[in-house]
Amino acid sequence: QVQLVESGGGSVQSGGFLRLSCAASGYSWDTYCLAWVRQAPGKEREGVATFESHGETNYAASVRGRFTISHDNAKNTLYLQMNDLKPEDTAMYYCAAALPAHYSGRYYLRSLDYNYWGQGTQVTVSS
Repeated sequence: QVQLVESGGGSVQSGGFLRLSCAASGYSWDTYCLAWVRQAPGKEREGVATFESHGETNYAASVRGRFTISHDNAKNTLYLQMNDLKPEDTAMYYCAAALPAHYSGRYYLRSLDYNYWGQGTQVTVSS
């Protein structure tokens, strides 16, 4: 059974940083797309970043240059380093996965067509 468990959320001031983690377990596919998705109150879910099994990454324009997605194969853990946080980054952040992945990371970033989701971790940025 696939499980995605997020951690690392919290409250920071504008300009601060946080690192989110997503511990993944229960799968063995060679091709996958892991991702971070966020949802702010009253808004639709938004793709933040993707990490494909061959190492390619993709980012939403709103976070490019500030956020970095990475994956530790040994620990099977996905990370999101978030720097220069802004109040508009406030949201529930979800780890998501397409297992196996049939399409590109760009497709998943736009479509959010993931078959596994974590429970989410809250990030709050105050001005």
